[in-house]
Amino acid sequence: MTMSAGWYLRRLSRMGPREIGGRAGDAVRRRRWRSAPPDCPDVAGARFTAVLPAGTLAAVPPDAVKRLTAEADRLMDGHAEFFGVAREDLADPDWSYDPKTGRRAPLVYAFDVPYRDEDAVGDIKQIWEPSRHQYLTVLAAAYAVTGDERYAERVAAHLRSWWEANPPLRGVHWTSGIELGIRLLSWVWVRRLLDGWQGAAALFEDNPVARNQIWHHQRWLAAFPSRGSSANNHVIAETAGQFAAACAFGWFPSSARWRADALRSLERELRSNTFLSGLNRELATEYHGLVLELGLAAVAEADAAGVQVPATVRLVLLRMTDALAAVVDNRLRPPRQGDADDGHGLIVDGAGTDRWASLLSTGEAVFGRLDWWPTVTGTDVRTPLLAAFVQPYARKDTAPAVSRPAERPAHFADAGMTVLRGPEEIWVRCDGGPHGFLSIAAHAHADALSVEVRHDGIDVLADPGTFCYHGQPEWRRYFRSTLGHNTLELDGGDQSVSGGPFLWTRHARSRVLVAEAAGAAAGGTARWCAEHDGYQDSVHRRRVELATLSRELTVVDEVRGPRGDVRLAFHLGPAVTAELEGNRARLSWSRDGEDRSAELDLPASLNWRAHRGESEPPLGWYSAGFGRKEPATTLVGSGVADGTTEFTTVLRFQG
Repeated sequence: MTMSAGWYLRRLSRMGPREIGGRAGDAVRRRRWRSAPPDCPDVAGARFTAVLPAGTLAAVPPDAVKRLTAEADRLMDGHAEFFGVAREDLADPDWSYDPKTGRRAPLVYAFDVPYRDEDAVGDIKQIWEPSRHQYLTVLAAAYAVTGDERYAERVAAHLRSWWEANPPLRGVHWTSGIELGIRLLSWVWVRRLLDGWQGAAALFEDNPVARNQIWHHQRWLAAFPSRGSSANNHVIAETAGQFAAACAFGWFPSSARWRADALRSLERELRSNTFLSGLNRELATEYHGLVLELGLAAVAEADAAGVQVPATVRLVLLRMTDALAAVVDNRLRPPRQGDADDGHGLIVDGAGTDRWASLLSTGEAVFGRLDWWPTVTGTDVRTPLLAAFVQPYARKDTAPAVSRPAERPAHFADAGMTVLRGPEEIWVRCDGGPHGFLSIAAHAHADALSVEVRHDGIDVLADPGTFCYHGQPEWRRYFRSTLGHNTLELDGGDQSVSGGPFLWTRHARSRVLVAEAAGAAAGGTARWCAEHDGYQDSVHRRRVELATLSRELTVVDEVRGPRGDVRLAFHLGPAVTAELEGNRARLSWSRDGEDRSAELDLPASLNWRAHRGESEPPLGWYSAGFGRKEPATTLVGSGVADGTTEFTTVLRFQG
């Protein structure tokens, strides 16, 4: 996918003067570095002291060790999977090769690489992901818990291979700050986890090639920060990686300045990226997880190095953790909202480890759990490693007095998210929040007033997910479209106007009118109502009621404005089978061998059809993770709204 002149004009229109000036300076610096790249200063006597405290590894649960070593053994055999593509070449990877398209990114000056153009480079996510080196942190963790030097030797071989194949400022791995930031964090943990291996110092601090790479990564991040309308999760990854490296690899004349600058940026951007309620402002749940992981990792480095962190940093992370505990369903699954690309901040666990349970476990160790928090039964490697460094919040002299929620929050007013909970683990998310974050809302979907419904963790009315970013524009458009969500489309258009795959030029504005979530828990009825102005001349208003005794969810849609064509979509989860007869759908699924069912009564004034796995155009799909999609049933009702019509949908869960 190449960017047209029109895209650049639209993108420019979303920037302010300061951002434009900063980007102009970046362009000048790129030209200067082409002819006169900066040189790494010579350093002597570099030492790595940020080692794991004694006894840390003994605290890792045996079942977590078992999962970790099983994953490490698969990696040793060369097997891995990235975004749905199986890799069998990881014993000796080609760092610029995309196995999905068979293309190889050119090894040219970094800022000449057209990384958005799949025809020239390949699928950039497939190339970038292995070079975050998070599979190397898994191998290094396996060495740490077993002492098996095979893992350490493989890590060393791959790092030396990568450093040789990717000299500073050459190739695709020097084009994006988030990649450099996460890679630096991985290198910090690789060095830490390999401590005790006789070759660790020779691989890192005594190795001029490694020092050169580490210095250039930090110099790059200091020179080219994400700015203005792009200062979302990317800037958090950049500053967290920069800060971690400047703490653990503080060997250079600029290390103290980089550390201080990164900490100031981290504090500022964590606050900017997070609502006071604790939810991430991008309103994309996986980025909430990514930012929380990065923030916790950064605080761990600060405490390991004895660097004082502003109290607001810990406060933001505390609020994020409490917010995560509040919104997950009974199976610890959070909402599937906005973009998701399977991005992680730090990986030291094997397959089968629950990411969200791991974050809550770390939150419990660092901040302490509240009485209303869900119970976490799983284990992980990462929690004892981070908890060994991060000082518990209650013991921090700089911790500000904060009132944490006495009861489980259900309505997050600033984020426009409301979670209704009913009997038998019925979970309903209602979306009446802003259209993403910053002027481009890069990771937002056109999903205003959408609902997401689960029963005992099973997606019944599902958010279909994300699937892809680059290279498949028709699929990118579908998965973030209004029709691609459980909401109402008017006159064939999205509620918000897209200007590109990560750019929205007009944002629907939503407001929540009613949020009474406590009713269902008290044995009555929970109510929610919101509206948005995305259709300009018309207002879409939606009312949702969850009744406890009848186990009924009622959704009422109305369009106030001129007569228009409507399509009302309900996307079923992949585990749900539907039999549609007229305007009634009988739904069935199973959980743990037990059959479940529900009836969905759809508005009779609309003509209903079931769609499944259609490609021209896309409709009836579910993406469980980035790069993966599977057919799922979507029910679409078509008709006319005349300004007075109400469309009522009732979902009845059967006994």
